[in-house]
Amino acid sequence: MDSFELNKIIAAILMVALLVIGLGKIADGVFYVKKPENPGYKVEVENQSTVTATQVSAAKTKIDIVALMAKGDVESGKKVFKKCAACHSIKKGGGNKIGPALYNVVGRKVGGLDDYKYSKALAAYGKEWTFEELNGFLLKPATYLKGTKMAYAGLRKEVDRASVIKYLNESGDTPKPLP
Repeated sequence: MDSFELNKIIAAILMVALLVIGLGKIADGVFYVKKPENPGYKVEVENQSTVTATQVSAAKTKIDIVALMAKGDVESGKKVFKKCAACHSIKKGGGNKIGPALYNVVGRKVGGLDDYKYSKALAAYGKEWTFEELNGFLLKPATYLKGTKMAYAGLRKEVDRASVIKYLNESGDTPKPLP
């Protein structure tokens, strides 16, 4: 095959691409459909337990932690925590893994372990791991604290978050009283 035939093949492919794009533009102009200002019907959606951006920001600002914590239990939290155990240890004296050790985490300063290298965002956060902070962080870590190294997507279900928080609270020397 010489270069002349190769040029014809490439030209044919380009012409077909231009024809498809051109026909799409012409069809959009010929068959224009005006969208109504008001929709013909409204879809009512009940409260779901999936995560949205507004829920993440709401978790940062204001949440009824008493109602949330009432949903969870320690045994379920132990099962859900298995997802976390690949990166975190929960045992007393357990060392850091990919993530920091979480024994005694409730009430501890965020970024408070000396023997773990935290991201700049966590090291500079300056708060303690309260029930509210843990709930917001576990909902979607990357959105709650921009710049965190934790790549986990988060726990969408409120029951799972409450259960894990209760389990983390129980896995410490002095568990904090539940709200």
